[in-house]
Amino acid sequence: MTAGLEFKVTKSDHAKPDAEREEILVNPAFGVNFTDHTVVIDWTLEAGWHNARVEPYGPIMMDPSAAVLHYGQEIFEGIKAYRHDDGSIHTFRPTANAQRMQKSAHRMALPELPTELFVESLRQLIQVDAAWVPKPENEKTLYIRPFEIAAENFLGVRAAHRAEYRVIASPVGPYFTGGIKPVSIWVALDSARAGKHGTGEAKTGGNYAASLLAQNEGYENGCSQVMFLDAESATYIEELGGMNLFFVYKDGHVVTPSLDGTILRGITRDSVLTLIRDRGIPVEERKVTYDEVRAGYNSGDIVEVFACGTAAVITPVGQLKSREEIIGPENPQPGELTVSLRQELTGIQYGRVADRHNWLVKLG
Repeated sequence: MTAGLEFKVTKSDHAKPDAEREEILVNPAFGVNFTDHTVVIDWTLEAGWHNARVEPYGPIMMDPSAAVLHYGQEIFEGIKAYRHDDGSIHTFRPTANAQRMQKSAHRMALPELPTELFVESLRQLIQVDAAWVPKPENEKTLYIRPFEIAAENFLGVRAAHRAEYRVIASPVGPYFTGGIKPVSIWVALDSARAGKHGTGEAKTGGNYAASLLAQNEGYENGCSQVMFLDAESATYIEELGGMNLFFVYKDGHVVTPSLDGTILRGITRDSVLTLIRDRGIPVEERKVTYDEVRAGYNSGDIVEVFACGTAAVITPVGQLKSREEIIGPENPQPGELTVSLRQELTGIQYGRVADRHNWLVKLG
């Protein structure tokens, strides 16, 4: 019983056979295969949150007039479940994800799911699909995708009166399959991810859709991610299409773009800031211009760049490319701080490094 709700569990009668599941877990591709069950919780303006359930994974029955299809009222989260060496299953900072989802819901005029119900929804899914959490090797995890959609059958520009919260999960390996080596980043000069007073801070699908055109351009130029500049002046660095950025200077201090309503409040970003401060390393959250980064690369004042997010954890960044220039050496090596922070953070997540901040929550 959580927040007055008890989950009804209906087991799947078409779950994947053990042998097929184990074959998938040998080399899981990101977001391709999904577990046997899903969590669903309904919401209506009259009844609030109700009808919490775990049911077999399958298609969503949706009316063509469903509000999410026409007005984009949709939010989501990304979080992982880690199997530890003793077989137990944990997740990382779920309360922070729940709170961020509430902020996203508020911005998108959707109902806010209580924190305890969010965490319990993860636990309920793991209880039936624990076998899908990979062994703790080669950075394998179970990626969990909670999301909420406007489900009212209605055409009209207002907040929906009916919504659904759902959770699905997919076993995954490393986000970047090339190992821990610097990735090239495409600088979007003709495309902005989010504008001032817009939805940039919300984790909503439209923000990611807005990044795809530039992402395709990046792929065509051999880049793995896209870096966006601010929409107003195209002067300040904001974030990548799906990750936050950090810059390490040769005097040892670290800088990351400050949050100003257009940048997602990354849970991994916040965790990295904490780990850096734990080491006594000076770190600044401030506006960072593209010109400063270019000059820092060229002068050697910036010695490391890395990106971070739930999916990729911490990834070293190499060259910055645009249609006008290429910044940075051709074959860079991962930076010392980048690698060290990555080892510490993944060590905490897999239960091999002390969890000083009580970030882990046991799910099974």
